[in-house]
Amino acid sequence: MNNALIQCPACRAWLTEGPFNQPDLVPCPACGVPLQTTVFPSFFLKTSAGPGGETALIEGESCCFFHPQKKAVLPCDGCGRFLCALCDCPLDGRHYCPTCLETGRTKGKIKTLENERTLYDGIALSLAILPMLIFYFTVVTAPMALFVAIRYWNAPRSIVGRTRIRFVLAILLALMQIAGWITVIVFVSTRHDHHA
Repeated sequence: MNNALIQCPACRAWLTEGPFNQPDLVPCPACGVPLQTTVFPSFFLKTSAGPGGETALIEGESCCFFHPQKKAVLPCDGCGRFLCALCDCPLDGRHYCPTCLETGRTKGKIKTLENERTLYDGIALSLAILPMLIFYFTVVTAPMALFVAIRYWNAPRSIVGRTRIRFVLAILLALMQIAGWITVIVFVSTRHDHHA
């Protein structure tokens, strides 16, 4: 471990871990200025590459654009900036910096990043329920509701978990409406035949 990690703010002399984390003021070994230096214990740990920690920057290595004290592990696929492991935002096998990821979300530049989804189950249920206020529209909307429910049965549902109950209700209502229209058509045609 390197013992010269922090400098005295007055004389710029390197401090060792002796005056760190003391309850009272401790004089600087070089100039005697009273100091109170609080340092987290992880500051004294050696960093190494791997899942337990991130490699600290060594002279001559590339640094992270957002964290100049950290070693860059890869470039951003959007802008080319070097990123540390903390700033790396992987998405579908590509790596983005936080800025490019946000730009891709707001401007729609990253096609695989989903901001919203079409809720086909809600569309199908609306097509089955709303036209019942004016029953004559159901002759068109019931088959449409049935088509949407069956066609998009396996489409990605809401980002928050939803079941297929809306699809099931839409299919049942659409089938009942279609059966009702078939019954009306059969009844009208048979009644017309009796009068003729």
